[in-house]
Amino acid sequence: MSKQESAITPKREEDYPEWYQQVVKAADLAEHSPVRGCMVIKPWGYGIWENLQKTLDGMLKATGHVNAYFPLFIPLSFLEKEAQHVEGFAKECAIVTHHRLEKNAEGKLVPAGPLEEPLIVRPTSETIIGAMFAKWVESYRDLPLLINQWANVVRWEMRTRLFLRTTEFLWQEGHTAHATEEEALEETMRMLDVYEDFAKNYLALPVIKGEKTESERFPGAVKTFTIESMMQDRKALQCGTSHFLGQNFSKSSDIGFCDENGQRVFAWTTSWGTTTRLIGAVVMTHSDDDGLVLPPRIAPSHVVIIPIIHKEETKAEVLEYCEQVAKELRKMSYLDSKIQVIVDKRDLRGGEKTWHWIKKGIPIRLEIGPRDVAADTFPMKRRDRPHKESKIVSKVELLQMIVSELEDIQQSIYAKALAFRDSHCKKVDDKEEFYKFFTSKDEQNEIHGGFALCHWNEESDAEEIVKKDLNVTIRCIPLDAEVEEGKCIISGKKSVRRVIFAKSY
Repeated sequence: MSKQESAITPKREEDYPEWYQQVVKAADLAEHSPVRGCMVIKPWGYGIWENLQKTLDGMLKATGHVNAYFPLFIPLSFLEKEAQHVEGFAKECAIVTHHRLEKNAEGKLVPAGPLEEPLIVRPTSETIIGAMFAKWVESYRDLPLLINQWANVVRWEMRTRLFLRTTEFLWQEGHTAHATEEEALEETMRMLDVYEDFAKNYLALPVIKGEKTESERFPGAVKTFTIESMMQDRKALQCGTSHFLGQNFSKSSDIGFCDENGQRVFAWTTSWGTTTRLIGAVVMTHSDDDGLVLPPRIAPSHVVIIPIIHKEETKAEVLEYCEQVAKELRKMSYLDSKIQVIVDKRDLRGGEKTWHWIKKGIPIRLEIGPRDVAADTFPMKRRDRPHKESKIVSKVELLQMIVSELEDIQQSIYAKALAFRDSHCKKVDDKEEFYKFFTSKDEQNEIHGGFALCHWNEESDAEEIVKKDLNVTIRCIPLDAEVEEGKCIISGKKSVRRVIFAKSY
C-alpha cells in the first residue's frame, strides 16, 4: 500500500456516507439481511454491543434499576389509549393480523386465521409496560418502580443505514413510576446523567445534554431530554434520550395508587433508552481512512499478537513465544475485566493480518518475528497513531505499561473528538451568516456546517422554516445554556438563550 492510498475507499472527504458503509464492512461489524431494512450483527460488532450492554447494565443496576422482560406483541387497543403516542408511531408500526398459514389452490402459503385484534410488533413499550404497572402498583409503598429491559424493537423504515437506522434494532428501555412529580423529574435527569457518563467515559463521545423542543419531543412526553454528539461530517447524532412522561401514560393505563392520605392518585412516569445506534456513533466519531478505531473500554479485544513467520523452521518458536506473551497479558486486568488478547495464527502473510486488524480497530498490535523472539523485544503499535509508528518494548516493559497505554488511547481519542466538535461549534447571530454556515463550501467543495449556537424564540416558526429551507433542526436547548438576551436568528423576536441548530441523522 503506497503512502497516498488508504485502506478504506472512498475517503471521508470524498464520500462520507459511503466511507461509513465501507468502514462497517471492512471491520466486519454487520451486513444487510435478506429482510429489507434489517441487519445481521456479526461477532465483532456484537462483541462491541455486549461490552456496551454489560457496562451500561451495571450502571443502571447501580442506580437501583432491575431488569425484566415484556412481550414483543402489543394489542392495537393499547396504543390507542394515548393519542399523541399512537399518532407519533403510527407510520412506523409493523402489524400482525393473522395467526397461521395455509396453502392456497396454487400450493402457495397464504395468511389464514385473522386475529380478533391486530398486534403491533413492539416499536416501544410504554403501553404494554403501563398495563403491567397498573397491576403492580396499589399503594405508595409500591413506589418507586424502577424497571429496565434489554430487547429488540421494530420501526418500519423506508431508508435504512447499518446501525444508524434499521427496521429492527437492539436497545435498552427504562420505565419507572413514582409517587411525586419531583421524584419523576429527578429520575429523568439522573438517567440523562448516566447516559452522559457512559458516552463520555466509555464510548469516548463528547456529548451535549439538552432538552428537546416541543416539536422534537417523544410522542406523549411532557419533556424530552437528549445527549447529542457531532460526527466527522459535522452532523448531529442523538445518542440517548430520557423522557418525563408526567401523568399522561399513567392516566391512559390507569396506573393509580393510594397515597399516604388514602386518596387514589395517578403515578408519575418516565422512560429512557439507548440503542445499537451507539455503535454507529463510535464508528463515525473515531474512525479514519484506514478503518475502525475503537475505544479500549468497549473493544471486544484489547490486543492482537501477530506472529511473523517466514520459514517453517521458526514457526514453533515464534508461536510459543507469542502464546507466552498472551498468557501473561491475560492475567492482567483493565478496569474491571481481564485484558482480552488474540493470537492471530491464520496462514496469511503478516501484512494481510496487520491490515485486517487495523481495519477492525483493535487498540494495540504486537508484531513478533524470529528476531524479536531472539532479542526478547518487539514493536508495539497503537491504533490511534499512524500505522507505521511503533515503540520497541520488552515483555517485562509491555506488562508494566499495557494498562496505561490502553487508558491513554481511550483519553487520546476522546480529546481528538472533543477538539473536532469544539472547532465546529459557532455562535451565529445573523440570518444570512446562518444560511451560509449550512450551505457554503470550502476549497474541497465540502459544506462547512457543524453546530450553530443561535438565539431562538419558541413562539416563532423558525423551526419549520430552517427545516424546510436547509434540512436543519434544533437538536436541543443546552442545559448549561446561560441566560443571554438576543434576537431569534430567523424571526428577530426576543430570545433569552441560545439553542443548537444542526443537520442530523
